[in-house]
Amino acid sequence: MLAKRVIPCLDVHNGRVTRGVQFGKAETGGLRDVGDPVELAVRYNDQGADEMVFFDITASAHERATMVEVIERVADRCFMPLTVGGGIRTLEDMGRMLRAGADKVSINSAAIANPDLIRAGAEKYGSQCIVVSIDARRVEPGRWAVRSRGDRGGTGLDAVEWAARAVELGAGEIVLNSIDADGTKAGYDLEATRRVSEMVGVPVVASGGAGNLEHMVEVLEQGKADAVLAASIFHFNEYTVDEVKACLERRGIAVRRDRLTV
Repeated sequence: MLAKRVIPCLDVHNGRVTRGVQFGKAETGGLRDVGDPVELAVRYNDQGADEMVFFDITASAHERATMVEVIERVADRCFMPLTVGGGIRTLEDMGRMLRAGADKVSINSAAIANPDLIRAGAEKYGSQCIVVSIDARRVEPGRWAVRSRGDRGGTGLDAVEWAARAVELGAGEIVLNSIDADGTKAGYDLEATRRVSEMVGVPVVASGGAGNLEHMVEVLEQGKADAVLAASIFHFNEYTVDEVKACLERRGIAVRRDRLTV
């Protein structure tokens, strides 16, 4: 059995880690300050996180430069693989983050606007570096629509079909974000995750809704996810990464235990 991964996620705004509910926006006061991204990354590294995901939720060029500095500092102190998303629109953006120390880049709205970016990125950097993140909102039973620009824009795309196309273009991993569940701590969208996992032949990371250990067990077993991504339960010290892994092991789910930590 392939080991399942446990991945903390850091949403970075103005150089600080923040947390919202259902894609809450900074301009509406929907974000809560959590802390320094480097300090949090080191904490999760020490707890045995398999990977770390950073999403830059700012828009200015200045803050993009700040994000590069954050990744450089984290890569210097942590041994886990790093994925960076948010504002990556070109091959040059990808290269900048990979040179800073990221192992993967995550693209979302840019991939929707220009699907060929997936193919070009995979050809230049390898499919293993290209993650396509999909923000999905349930629109009717058994159907999820892809949203863009942080749930501000419709796309006309079906989430399951878009995941399959992204993989055909060269994506090496899919992150499925449930907008309905995001920040609610009511559990992952098991049906959506399972549908995407059954459709694609690459790892699927479940995102949005983690509130307790059982939610993670459910999405790995029933949702057939390859990894669980979570934010609030880690940021606010409800669970550690090690506690999650211990629970998964007790339930017979294989996890990684051999990575050295600082």
